[in-house]
Amino acid sequence: MVSRRGHDKDYPGRLGVVGLVFAVAVAGLAWRLIELQVLDCDFLRGEGEARHLRVVKMPAHRGIITDRHGEPLAVSTPVASIWFNPQLLGKAREQWRALAKAAGVSMAHLEKRIKEGGEREFVYLNRWVEPDVAQRVQALDIPGVNLQSEYRRYYPAGPVAAHVVGFTNIDDRGQEGLELAFDETLRGIPGKKRVIQDSRGRVVEDVENLRVPRPGRDLRLSIDLRLQYLAYRELKTAVQAHNARAGSLVILDVGTGEVLAMVNQPSYNPNDRSQLKSHLYRNRAVTDLFEPGSTIKPFTIGIALESGKYYPHTPIDTAPGYFRVGRYTIRDIRNYGRIDVSTVIKKSSNVGASKIALSLDPQRLWQGFSQAGLGASTASGFPGEAEGHLPNPRFFPFREIEQATLAFGYGLSVTPLQLARAYAALGAGGELKPVSFLYREQAIKGRQVWSEGIAPAVLSMLEEVISDGGTGERAYVPSYRVAGKTGTVKKATRGGYAKERYLAVFAGLIPASHPRLAAVVLIDEPQGKYYGGQVAAPVFSQVMIGAMRLLNIAPDNLPPLRLAERENSG
Repeated sequence: MVSRRGHDKDYPGRLGVVGLVFAVAVAGLAWRLIELQVLDCDFLRGEGEARHLRVVKMPAHRGIITDRHGEPLAVSTPVASIWFNPQLLGKAREQWRALAKAAGVSMAHLEKRIKEGGEREFVYLNRWVEPDVAQRVQALDIPGVNLQSEYRRYYPAGPVAAHVVGFTNIDDRGQEGLELAFDETLRGIPGKKRVIQDSRGRVVEDVENLRVPRPGRDLRLSIDLRLQYLAYRELKTAVQAHNARAGSLVILDVGTGEVLAMVNQPSYNPNDRSQLKSHLYRNRAVTDLFEPGSTIKPFTIGIALESGKYYPHTPIDTAPGYFRVGRYTIRDIRNYGRIDVSTVIKKSSNVGASKIALSLDPQRLWQGFSQAGLGASTASGFPGEAEGHLPNPRFFPFREIEQATLAFGYGLSVTPLQLARAYAALGAGGELKPVSFLYREQAIKGRQVWSEGIAPAVLSMLEEVISDGGTGERAYVPSYRVAGKTGTVKKATRGGYAKERYLAVFAGLIPASHPRLAAVVLIDEPQGKYYGGQVAAPVFSQVMIGAMRLLNIAPDNLPPLRLAERENSG
């Protein structure tokens, strides 16, 4: 039997052994900690950099914009963009020249981007590069240089629909046109995912999706791309033929108020970012104001008929071809003598229109123009749409000369879109409809601005303008009745009106028996010939010849069948 005393003697020794073991273990851990944190820090840093978690964006494509028939006007295509980590690329200076060459940038640009990058980990070098450029850069396998998937906006119709559709910036945000107006609708919401990246920023493994990307919604426009091409071609031809400064053309659907075509010259190609200059991408048909000249006379006559003082055959004495109002003289191009109200429109008599206007109450004249939407925004929602200008005699009492000149389109300002809308109201029996750049399944009820019978009466007078001897006979469209009005306007300048700078205008409706289309053609500063009937009316004719065929609109002015043809057809 072992005595208790002996056992007690061994206890301190055992305790010392255990304490020694613990001391050795602690010393070992301390040494390992020193080794990892001090001696092997470069190794650990490398391992940390070699594998790390990152949250990256997943791009979402922008909604497609199409014409009314589904033809694409703006689409987003996947592209690659080159980016780099300045810290890592800075250590590979010997490869900078090869990278600059492969990426299609100058050495100066590359060096500037690296210097600007500072402590950041992500800097773009070149965005939206061609596939072969992306492949060359990737093949170099330079530390810190990588590719990122993005979407680039592409416009298949190019300059033809540029002013309506607009364009986006490098970050795919709408900047002009309907791209800007409906940016929130078209813009997608990027997704997010957690990934593991290596030291070169390359994704090694997808860990988890945090948010699924949501693409933008598509947009269906009211534009008919066939009419848009036709209008673009004819307007460009006319602007070039007359060496004009600019031009605009608008076509509206009379029944729905939809914009079927809208073009301007000069135009630009939204796929070429070097052409994105304000004087090129401005949509003149919506943003630029002009005095409409004689194209306003039908509304003056409509107001006169509405007053009950005048009828289409009421005589007006325009002799001797001029008319003095105070110290001013209003002139016709010739002495038409005693004519009726219809002939005032047909011959575009300034004297006749002025005499009629001066016999009306100024407030009634203003109200008639205002109800037709003249001098006011169409509320189409197009960015930058001009309000227009129509003086109100209640606040700015008219002088006689101002009331007289207002009758033939001076003293008020409209846009081509506003004028087209007013003519569409004439074609719709006096119903002013809201303008839309978006496709409409069915017509929206408008506001009645003319009494029953007034609009048809004015429309009948406008047909005389296109007949032989009328100022708009060059707007003739074979087999169709056309109603329209010409305008030749002196351009306003500081201190008065220019002597040799004009606007040539034509506004018309077709087919006149039941109008389907309303259009306005404006040619800015044509050289040589400058009358609206000589310059703008033929553009209307050429566009509508094609439009009637494309839209399959039945003729309303076929010549009568001869007896033999009737017998054969019967």
